[in-house]
Amino acid sequence: MAADTFHDFVRELFRGVPGLTIKRMFGGAGIYSQGVMFGLIADETIHIKVDDALKDALTEEGSGPFVWEPKSGPRAGERVDFSYWRLPEAALDDPELAQTWARKAIAVAQTKMKTARKRKS
Repeated sequence: MAADTFHDFVRELFRGVPGLTIKRMFGGAGIYSQGVMFGLIADETIHIKVDDALKDALTEEGSGPFVWEPKSGPRAGERVDFSYWRLPEAALDDPELAQTWARKAIAVAQTKMKTARKRKS
């Protein structure tokens, strides 16, 4: 599936998410709600932002983490975890379920943003 077609699928799947935008980045794309990145698209797979509680819930659904392995540079060969996990398969055919997961991921992303801002202050 071409990227634009897959992006259209993602927009439809998350159609109830407020302020939904998709921005291309690093060969993939970020999924945003009102400017907050809560998901990413890599290799036509949707991943959502997680904390420990959401990881546990996604593990129960048979999901797993997005792990990036740089091919060059100082981190070549290293496995880098960005705290995004694959959206459960069941949610790919159920926009209501997908949006439920999205709301959870948005809450996680907002909390992590606030924590990062406090550390900078």
